[in-house]
Amino acid sequence: MPAIRSRTLWLCLILVALVGIAAFFFPAFVIRPFTHQSSRGLSWAMAIRDRAPLISLLSAIAFVPFAAVLWQRSSRWNKVLLGTISLLVAFSAVMSRLNYFEWMFHPVANAQFEAESFSKLDAKEMILAVRYGSDARAYPISQMAYHHILNDVVGGVPIAVTY
Repeated sequence: MPAIRSRTLWLCLILVALVGIAAFFFPAFVIRPFTHQSSRGLSWAMAIRDRAPLISLLSAIAFVPFAAVLWQRSSRWNKVLLGTISLLVAFSAVMSRLNYFEWMFHPVANAQFEAESFSKLDAKEMILAVRYGSDARAYPISQMAYHHILNDVVGGVPIAVTY
């Protein structure tokens, strides 16, 4: 009977841990630039992302009693496994509260420009173009997708280019 009970506790612990870990990792995996994102998958990812702080917190709270009981009953290697899972649950609970997308998509502080004749862009490269008076700039979409915002001065006027 104790073996069945331990298995049941381990199963519950793993299910609770997977829910908390998935609340963080699923949106982070789905919402990435330059990868296919179906509208349905993106909708799910955003819905989970919005609820991830609560889901991961409840998961971590539910995880603690299972971990405490299993810690007392576990061998050395099971304690290592339990500790590793605990770290993943805690990591997910913390990370789901942070806007990690800001880390991926940050503004470009000091943009570097070169003349069109020196440009190494492919002819098919999509660009965002801005012209003000006689001054013009072109911003490669492939770079803007990772930064989403760039502060610049065009024709003496400060602008914020966004994508």
